[in-house]
Amino acid sequence: MMLVGISFLVVALDQFTKFLILHSLQVNESVPLLSNVLYLTYDQNSGVGFGLLSNLGSVIRIPFFITVTLASTFFIYTYQRLIPHEKQMTRIALGLIWGGALGNLTDRLLYGQVVDFIDVRYNDYPWYVFNVADVCVTAGVLFLLFEFISWNRKKAEA
Repeated sequence: MMLVGISFLVVALDQFTKFLILHSLQVNESVPLLSNVLYLTYDQNSGVGFGLLSNLGSVIRIPFFITVTLASTFFIYTYQRLIPHEKQMTRIALGLIWGGALGNLTDRLLYGQVVDFIDVRYNDYPWYVFNVADVCVTAGVLFLLFEFISWNRKKAEA
C-alpha cells in the first residue's frame, strides 16, 4: 500500500507542477529563481534522460517507453512483494521510482514528450533541464543504492 501511495503522490505532484509550467511559460521561456543557479525553463524532451533516444520517431519511441514503463511496473510490483516489512526505505525508493516513471509516461501519452522545467546552472552555464518525476526516480535509485550498501556492510559484519 505504501508503494501505491507514494507513487500516486509523486504522479500528482509531478503533473501539478507541469500543469503550472504549461500554463505559465512558453516553450524555451526561462524565469530566474536564484540568479546564475536555478531557473524555471519550459523545455520539451522527447527522449529519456539527457535527451537520449530523442531522435527515434514517435512510432517507435512511444511504444518503447510504454513497454519499458510496464516492464518496470511489473518488476517493481513483484520485487516489493519479496521485501521484508522492516525494509521501509526500499519500499519508499520503489514508490519514488515507479511514480517518476508513471509521471513521465503520462506526459508521453498526453503530449508525445516529457515536460521539463527545473533548470540548474553553474555561473549561468546550462545543465540539463529536468522535472519532479526525474528527481524522484534519481532519489529512489540513490535510496536503493544506500540500502544495498548498508545491507552489504551489515552482512560483512555478521
